[in-house]
Amino acid sequence: MRRLRAQVASFNRPVQLLMVNQFAINLGFYMLMPYLADHLAHGLGLAAWAVGLVLGVRNLSQQGMFLVGGTLADRYGCKPMILAGCALRTVAFALLAVAGSLTTLIVASALTGLAGALFNPAVRAYLAAEAGEERRVEAFAAFNVFYQAGILVGPLAGLALLAWDFGAVCAVAAVIFGALAILQARALPARPPADRGGEPAWRAVAADWRTVAANRPFLLFAVAMSGSYILAFQVYLALPLRARELFGERTGVVTGAVFAVSALAALSGQLRLTAWAKQHLSGPTAIVYGLGVMGAAFLPLLPESYGVAAGVGGLTLCAALLAWGGALLYPFEMDTVVRLSGDRLVATYYGAYNTASGIAISLGNLAVGALFDTGVRWLPWVVLVATGAACAGAVAYLDRAGHLAARPAVAVAG
Repeated sequence: MRRLRAQVASFNRPVQLLMVNQFAINLGFYMLMPYLADHLAHGLGLAAWAVGLVLGVRNLSQQGMFLVGGTLADRYGCKPMILAGCALRTVAFALLAVAGSLTTLIVASALTGLAGALFNPAVRAYLAAEAGEERRVEAFAAFNVFYQAGILVGPLAGLALLAWDFGAVCAVAAVIFGALAILQARALPARPPADRGGEPAWRAVAADWRTVAANRPFLLFAVAMSGSYILAFQVYLALPLRARELFGERTGVVTGAVFAVSALAALSGQLRLTAWAKQHLSGPTAIVYGLGVMGAAFLPLLPESYGVAAGVGGLTLCAALLAWGGALLYPFEMDTVVRLSGDRLVATYYGAYNTASGIAISLGNLAVGALFDTGVRWLPWVVLVATGAACAGAVAYLDRAGHLAARPAVAVAG
């Protein structure tokens, strides 16, 4: 904790505010979202297809709009998009508190996703710009600690508020986002966007997107890294399925413990791992090592039969290794995106990168689910281990070929 305080204190006020902002964003989001499906199914009595529709709309509206959110941040400034995203989340969560019809729930879910698409690329682009080239990695390491802390505390706060009812959870989450919007409107300095010389908006946006699409090293890096998001998401999919196989009705308790282990591992290891990697490894090599650790995380789940204690140990070790691998690569991954952008259109690049990772998660979940349906218990874990190894190899190849070196910005004419 002392190391974290010293690290945060070494940055300027906007960076500190963005870190606190991210903790509060995750606190508000994760106090509500883990319990939404149960509220829809049992509190409101919706059919399973309707529950899936509401949750799917949120994911689609966020992942599908990341590129648009990043583009808007580059054109109109990061601060307006951060404020707009927080304001939309306030409205969305307030709607969820009172929604009784499927139409209202869908609108609220879509607004929730759109809000994330607006502020996520903007926050990361603002943080990268404020930290500067020399301290970007350190800034993203500290940022991830606040990010993970929100994931850890949010569900616990939501669980406590459920003692009243789900409406109380929604109301508190809405108040958090409303307070964030007000705080940042008053305290977060504006960063004026680059002057586009009066160029028409549609032409500027088209040129920006063509610039991203023409950046082959960035596209190759995004594809190589897509597996890391598939691996990280298995805390939500494959690990709960494994827990169900092992523990039946006690799955909820075990899954909650796995989430806690994952967040605590990231919190405890992030700054130490980053400091060690900066001293001993290049950025791409740190990413390769992180991907390798994430793939190896699934090896403890390969044995098909073992006792309860060994089963808990395997799940716990998998969650911890996934968190440590992600913590090792994350700051260098975010720094690499900025370097490959040539420090231009950073929010647009982050938006495109997040959209690519969202597509990868969706396709990866379908594939992992199909692997479980085969009934061959070891097959999902072997494929996930191979995914980590393949991604690590791909990033190592890109580094050796010189594709991950910093490069000057190249704009494609409109």
